Amino acid sequence: MHANTPAAPTWRSHWALALAALAYVCNYVDRLLMSILIEPVKAEFGVSDTEIGLLSGLVFGLFYSLAGLPLGRLADRVGPVPVIAGSAIAFSGITMLCGLAGSFGALLAARIGVAIAEAGGMAPSVALISQLYPARQRSRALAAFMMGPSLGAIVGLAAGGWVAHHYGWRMAFILVGAPGVLIGALMWLTVNNRKPEVQAAAQQEGWGASLSAIVRTAGFRWILASVALAAISGYAVGTWNPSFLIRSHDLTMQEAGLLAGLGGGLMSFAGTIACGWATDRLVRRDAGWQIGTALLGTAASVPFALGYFLWPAGTLVQLGSLAIPEAFVLYLGFAFFGVWWSVPCIGAVSHLFPAGRVAQATSVLAGVMTLCGIGAGPLIAGSLSDAFAATQGAEALRYALASSVSLLALTCCTLALALPRYRRARTSLQTSLQGC
Repeated sequence: MHANTPAAPTWRSHWALALAALAYVCNYVDRLLMSILIEPVKAEFGVSDTEIGLLSGLVFGLFYSLAGLPLGRLADRVGPVPVIAGSAIAFSGITMLCGLAGSFGALLAARIGVAIAEAGGMAPSVALISQLYPARQRSRALAAFMMGPSLGAIVGLAAGGWVAHHYGWRMAFILVGAPGVLIGALMWLTVNNRKPEVQAAAQQEGWGASLSAIVRTAGFRWILASVALAAISGYAVGTWNPSFLIRSHDLTMQEAGLLAGLGGGLMSFAGTIACGWATDRLVRRDAGWQIGTALLGTAASVPFALGYFLWPAGTLVQLGSLAIPEAFVLYLGFAFFGVWWSVPCIGAVSHLFPAGRVAQATSVLAGVMTLCGIGAGPLIAGSLSDAFAATQGAEALRYALASSVSLLALTCCTLALALPRYRRARTSLQTSLQGC
C-alpha cells in the first residue's frame, strides 16, 4: 500500500474520483469528437483519409506523448490535483477553438494544443486514485475512472453527431468543449491536493535516471507492448467506425454516431465495470489476475471484432427510419470485451511503483498508448483504406479495420509474457516497502 493511502475511502475520496472521472469523460469527448466529424471536415477542406489519420492520429499522439512525461513528473512533485484541473480547463477551451478553424492547417494546430493539454489528465488521475483508495479497492475505483472512454463515446459520437447534423461540425466543437472548463474549475476549488511522499534520494534523482528505473522494472516493458498493440486496434476502430457504418452499411452521420456512440459506449461502460469488479475479486486469490483478466477479455474480443468488420451488409431490425445492421450485434460483444485490457494494465502501474513514481510511470504508459494508439491506429487504418481502395472500392475501410483488429491476437501473446514477470515485480515491491 502506498504511504498515506487510507484504509477506507471517504466521501471526499468519492467526490475527487467523480470529478477526475468527469474530466476524463470530457477528455475523451473532445478526443473522439473528431471521428464523427471526419466526413464533413473532409468535404470542407478537401483532404484524404491519410491526412485525416494524420490529424486525428500521429500528430495528436506525438504531442500528447511528449507532453505527458513532464506533466507526469510535475504531478509526482507538486501533487496531482492542479495538473488535472489545469489540463481540463485548457483542453476544453482549445477544443472550442477548433470550431473557429478557417483551414486544415489551423485545425491541425488547434488539435496539437488539445493533445498537449490532455496529456495532464490520465497519469495524474491514476496517481490521485492511488492516494485515495487502498489496493484491494483500486481496480473498481480505476474502472469508475476509466468509464471516460465509454461515456466519452456516448457523448462525443452520439451528441456530437446530432449537433453536427443540425448545426454543423464547427458548433459541435464549441458546444461539446464547454463543460470541461467548469469541471476543471470545480476540481481546482473543491479537491484537496496532497503531494506524494517522496524519499530524499528520489527527490534528487534526475529525469533520465528515474525514467530508466521505471522502464527497467520487470514486466513493465511487456505491459507497454500489450498496451501499444491493443491501443492501435482500439483507436483505429474508435476513429473510423462511424465512417465504416456510413460507407459499408449506408447509415447517415447521425445514425452512425448514435449506434457507435450509444450502443458501443453502453457496452464498453458495462465491460469496464465488469472488468474492474472481476479484477478486484480475482486478485485477492492471486496477484497475477491483474494481468490475467486483461488476457482473457482481449482473447474473447478477437472473434467479435473480426466478425463485425467482415460480416456482409444486411438489416437486422428496422427501428423507425434507423436500419440496424446485422453485424452490429457482433460490435456490441467487441465493445464489451475490447476494453478489458485497459483497467488491469493501468491499474498494474499503481501496484508496480512507489507513490512518488506512479504518475510518471503512468505517463510513460499513457504516452506509449497514445503514440501507438491515437498516433498510429487511425493513420494505419486510413492508409490501408487508401491502399485497398484500388481493389475494394467503397469496401476498402472494411478490410483496413479487419486488418487493424488482428493485432489483438498479438496483444494476447504479450500479456501472457507480462503475467509472470508482473507477479514477481509486485512481490518484490511489497517486500521492499515493508522493509522501509
